[in-house]
Amino acid sequence: MRRVFKNSLAPAVAAAMLSTVLIPASAEAQARQQPRGGSAQNADGTPQNQRQRAPRIAPLRRSPAAGPCPYVKILYDAARYVELTGERVTASNVAYTGEIEGLVSDCAYQADEPITVYTRVLFNLGRGPQAEGDGRTYRYWIAVTERNKAVLAKEYFDLPVNFEDGQMTASVTQDQVVVIPRADVTTSGDNFEILVGFDVTPEMAEFNRTGSRFRVNAGATAPTTDQ
Repeated sequence: MRRVFKNSLAPAVAAAMLSTVLIPASAEAQARQQPRGGSAQNADGTPQNQRQRAPRIAPLRRSPAAGPCPYVKILYDAARYVELTGERVTASNVAYTGEIEGLVSDCAYQADEPITVYTRVLFNLGRGPQAEGDGRTYRYWIAVTERNKAVLAKEYFDLPVNFEDGQMTASVTQDQVVVIPRADVTTSGDNFEILVGFDVTPEMAEFNRTGSRFRVNAGATAPTTDQ
């Protein structure tokens, strides 16, 4: 599912970036680092002795851009969703879980066009012993910030999930399109940062911040907690 996210960005970006002057660098001019030594390589430039692993998430088709793309990251405090019942933090008290397992992005812009950022997010979701029903609507957000500064815009998205046939886990991939207006042609993509995360409570964020986590299949097998 693909949606376009561009709410209320134009005034904020114009105000934030009018005083910024950056010369966009050609994406084609960025040199690739070649491995040292004389080891044999595959057609894609990787060493032949390197094990090929299937990507966890399908890559996006490359798009032309006149400069660097915005930084796109998963916010650590909101990378996982752990819904607990009761007083104790145990696998037996888990209702629903979620984890953002993968994120890929690409962008396109030429001349004074807005920056169009294509994102693909992979969610792994789980249903614990305290879950009620076979369905759950998770919620996540995408935010655009002036890099290392203020949030320019933030939008929330619903993620309905059905755990069919008694399954305890599900994987869902979602595509979103973010459109960022530019103050002028000299404003390049690396002025911006795009963050992705679950809509979590303060307690969930603190749980994530401490480094604690439950696997998405918490409660399906022997209770396991990673610290």
